Amino acid sequence: MPEYLLPILLFLLACAALTVGMLTAGTLLGPKRTSPVKEMPYESGMDPLHDARRRFDVRFYLVAIAFVLFDVELLFLYPWAVANRNPEGLKEFFAGSEAAWHAQLLVFGEVMAFLLLLALGLVYAWRKGVFRWR
Repeated sequence: MPEYLLPILLFLLACAALTVGMLTAGTLLGPKRTSPVKEMPYESGMDPLHDARRRFDVRFYLVAIAFVLFDVELLFLYPWAVANRNPEGLKEFFAGSEAAWHAQLLVFGEVMAFLLLLALGLVYAWRKGVFRWR
């Protein structure tokens, strides 16, 4: 096994051990008293006022979709930011290599176009009133 995979494997094992340990501790140490109120389908313990299948306002879904859209889209910037922190790539970029300069410029232009499209989507959603709660 390559030695660079060992920290990742240890991290995954620690996460799994922590998860199993917390679930086991909660099961063993937690209170086990049940009551009719706790057996109701709502975790707040209050009597339900409406049917569970009632319709929600579409604004809840619009805000959720806008959040997911802009949140997931920004995740695409992390690999680019990490790749640009590579000192070897910067040395090659500033050394005057024509091919590296064109590649860096192309990637930078693509990221700026991506950010422009993201900003246009934000402006469009803002003007359509997605973020306005009436």
